[in-house]
Amino acid sequence: MEYRYEPEGVCSREMIINMDGDIIKSVEIIGGCPGNTVGVSHLVKGMNINEAISKLKGIPCRDKGTSCPDQLARALEKIKNKEA
Repeated sequence: MEYRYEPEGVCSREMIINMDGDIIKSVEIIGGCPGNTVGVSHLVKGMNINEAISKLKGIPCRDKGTSCPDQLARALEKIKNKEA
């Protein structure tokens, strides 16, 4: 199932997340730092949603208080809690 998330407080503009149950099939992050966003997208592919959340949640970017990885974790939490 495809989910779309609009991140807050970061350079990326949209996250498109495809799930197969609790497994992340793919993530496309629009905007942001390409090396970071593409790398994170590849790393979480095939990962369980809970594992991805625990690894990414709380990662900061400079003084923003969040980051693209942290925003991805927040998006995954919404999916997990069926808020998306």
